[in-house]
Amino acid sequence: MDLNLGWLLTLFAIGFIGSFISGMVGIGGSIIKYPMLLYLPPALGFAAFTAQEVSAISAVQVFFATIAGVFAYKKSGLIHKRLVLYMGVPMVVGSFVGGYGSKFLPNSTINLTYALLALIAAIMMFMPKKGEDGGDYTKLEFNTAIASVSAAIVGILSGVVGAAGAFITVPIMLVLLKIPTRVAIASSLAITFVSSIGSTVGKAMGGHMLLVPSVIMVVASIIGSPIGAKIGQKINVKALQFVLAGLITATVIKIWFDILD
Repeated sequence: MDLNLGWLLTLFAIGFIGSFISGMVGIGGSIIKYPMLLYLPPALGFAAFTAQEVSAISAVQVFFATIAGVFAYKKSGLIHKRLVLYMGVPMVVGSFVGGYGSKFLPNSTINLTYALLALIAAIMMFMPKKGEDGGDYTKLEFNTAIASVSAAIVGILSGVVGAAGAFITVPIMLVLLKIPTRVAIASSLAITFVSSIGSTVGKAMGGHMLLVPSVIMVVASIIGSPIGAKIGQKINVKALQFVLAGLITATVIKIWFDILD
């Protein structure tokens, strides 16, 4: 593996950019870093990672990026503990199953799983959202059955790609559960942190973990995620939704273009 300065800086840049955006819009960052890790190193002349390796690196990075983001949101009052409980527990179980089970899947299946998740997320981001920002967030009500079942399914699928599922749990919270945007973003970081435990352990047991890239991405995450979270608390809600929808859509187009090419 290329252990030169350019390769190290490339990995750090991928980790920082992805984590900054993840903290800002409440996603684990894998929707950005997965394609960047897959395509950027070989485009710059470095050795390419396999889909198995990318998903393992992503799983570790998401764990640290989201815990850093949670600390940044800790005093905001926007993390809904009941929502985190009903979605976090099913997701951690599902993500462990998906993370470990991915060792038996070919790279093409992992890429296809990621593309399908991203496509669903993109469609949901453009659907009407009824959750209103403002008021007493502690009194929010939501359908616990939909929250738990959807979280378990997303956990399994996202565990396969090491994504922890935040890029689709946010649209689920906005569209199906009618959760206000700021609460969905903050709570998704906590939910993703919990679910990333399962996917990280599953990936480690699957034997595809790469130490150096994982450490670099973790360091970048710890720096980038809190900065993004602080900025995200000050940005207009519609702007946050637009950023998230744009990122998901762009990624969907790129991944599907490659699959169908």
